[in-house]
Amino acid sequence: MAKPPRGGAPDMRKLLQQAQQMQAEMAKVQEGLASQTFEATAGGGVVTAVANGDGTLESVTIDPAVLDPEDPEMVGDLVLAAVNQALHKAQEATAAAMGNAAGLDVGGLGLGDLLG
Repeated sequence: MAKPPRGGAPDMRKLLQQAQQMQAEMAKVQEGLASQTFEATAGGGVVTAVANGDGTLESVTIDPAVLDPEDPEMVGDLVLAAVNQALHKAQEATAAAMGNAAGLDVGGLGLGDLLG
């Protein structure tokens, strides 16, 4: 019969409690992120996009000076660039905050207290 690892088996109640604490912390982080906004610009600031931490686009502002009837595609490209950048900022902030809330070293893939 195989022996349990040194130090005995992990305490399942303790692991469950840690998981529940982590879940509660992550819910708080998600709630906080939802109220944050992330702004990005394109075309030297002529187009501004604002997204929230939920990844929802809240607004797009276009400077009328950039509206050229001869080149409507340019405005579309600028809007697309600003929106994508704002959403990317929101995603990066979410990933970093969730990794911190979980006690994980996201970059190094450490597992924090989960294994300790």
